[in-house]
Amino acid sequence: MLDLLIRGRVLARSGVIPIGFVGVADGQIVAVGAGDPDPSLQAVRRINLDGGRVAPGLVDLHTHGGADHDTMDASPAALQGMSRFVAQHGVTAFLAATMSSPTEPLVRALMNVRAMMGEGLGGAQLLGAYVEGPYLSPSKAGAHDPAALRQAVRREVEAILQTGAARAVVLAPELPGAMDAIRRFVDAGVVVSLGHTSASYEQMVAAAEAGASLVTHLFNAMAPLHHREPGPVGAALTTPSLTCELIADLVHLHPAILRLALKVKGASHIALVTDAMRGAGLPDGRYELGGLPVVVAEGSARLADGRLAGSVLTMERAVANMADVAGLSLEEAWVMGSAVPARVLSLDHRKGSIAEGMDADLALLAPDGAVQATIVGGRVVFEVPTTG
Repeated sequence: MLDLLIRGRVLARSGVIPIGFVGVADGQIVAVGAGDPDPSLQAVRRINLDGGRVAPGLVDLHTHGGADHDTMDASPAALQGMSRFVAQHGVTAFLAATMSSPTEPLVRALMNVRAMMGEGLGGAQLLGAYVEGPYLSPSKAGAHDPAALRQAVRREVEAILQTGAARAVVLAPELPGAMDAIRRFVDAGVVVSLGHTSASYEQMVAAAEAGASLVTHLFNAMAPLHHREPGPVGAALTTPSLTCELIADLVHLHPAILRLALKVKGASHIALVTDAMRGAGLPDGRYELGGLPVVVAEGSARLADGRLAGSVLTMERAVANMADVAGLSLEEAWVMGSAVPARVLSLDHRKGSIAEGMDADLALLAPDGAVQATIVGGRVVFEVPTTG
């Protein structure tokens, strides 16, 4: 007996199945097929999407918050709120991003993440923390408090690792001690992302050779591309081992830049992220990020001086934007929000695609791409109410 049997256009790992089905039991995908399911298949619940899609759940590597919650609140309620909010947008797993701060509040936030990683949060699965800062370049601080930035020292690196929460950490590779920190994090199984940086091309390549594999919000908060000094952008675009985050809200990046990154890196090395802050999903107004006041207005979040401070983007919107500006189908763009981030975290054997034996993490989409339901580990955690 299946727990769920879902019929629709299936975005399977083997390719798109125009009319197909997905069977779910005990939290796993146990059947994927073309055509209508055999009538003998029994299920507790059947869902017919009637022209809609069965898609792999989205994985957001980099979100600070939403719905008036933030990772740095360091409370179970904040992570529960984030989990439920992102699930409304097709996200089945996420990393909770921190901000630069003194050691004590940073460790407190990480300990809170670790305590909640094994809990049922009522929405998307919390995979761990995305430690953004404090090891960032003061000249490329972005929305991080410059007073909180510092060099990586072994004692603090070990304190971060001891929390057991860090799945990814952002570093500016040009800082003293950064290369040693990169090697230590990589040895501990933590993904190292290069960002908030004025590094030279050579420093970026050296960091990749030391094990860094990701670039934080490419183009944003980093030295720009120059034809004689390619810097971090040039290294990110031309180093095959580096996967690049993109914030596709059409505010952080011009559509032509999104197309350029896709053309150079290919969809297999682009991870769409939100970099969302607590104002995501809320009306325009005044909020806070990393202790700094932020104004959300007309689709962007900015500090008083106009600098961008995270986003109010959601993951399904990021995918749709990327599809629109790059001339892709939704299916082609979807991998940048599902399979690629799952691979970045070395979880592509369980998450990010639809195949037998994978976790039953699914986003059910209406014909227009709107999220109708989100399924995490075989359990429906979000569903648009039916009318009538």
